Amino acid sequence: MIPKKESVEELHKILVVDAEKFGYRINPDANFAKDLAQALLINQSRYGYMSCPCRLATADKEKDLDIICPCDYRDDDISNYGACYCALYVSENVFNGKQEAVPVPEKREKRRNSQVKKIVVEPSKTPKKQQNINTKKLPYPLWRCKVCGYLCARETPPETCPICKAKKEKFEHFL
Repeated sequence: MIPKKESVEELHKILVVDAEKFGYRINPDANFAKDLAQALLINQSRYGYMSCPCRLATADKEKDLDIICPCDYRDDDISNYGACYCALYVSENVFNGKQEAVPVPEKREKRRNSQVKKIVVEPSKTPKKQQNINTKKLPYPLWRCKVCGYLCARETPPETCPICKAKKEKFEHFL
């Protein structure tokens, strides 16, 4: 089912407002971004969730959690390539025409096959200050915004803090 033009326009506006609110940018090519918004609405109708329009969804929400827009790969892709995989989200430099986005390699299968182990920190009777976490077992570095304390676990810090809008330079490697 093809969504109505009004629905596409409304979703595009929501995407732009939400992106800017949280320190992101939507592709400045409005027609391209609206085509992606239309594809997100089609996937919403088809699967019950807005999976990335450029990836093959399984129709199993649990298996597709990593590709529900915004996908788990967005931030690293923007940092490394100037845009996310489908190019809906772009870096500030791409948005302002100072940089061109480059093709983004698919990381989904690589990540799904990498057997990343979840770390469970068991509560103990040891006071929190004395508990040690083996940071070598963490799958991603932990970054802390020095302005507001926001924490995120990923390869690189975000371009902009989604809480206080501080720039990437205000993040420190925390763990």
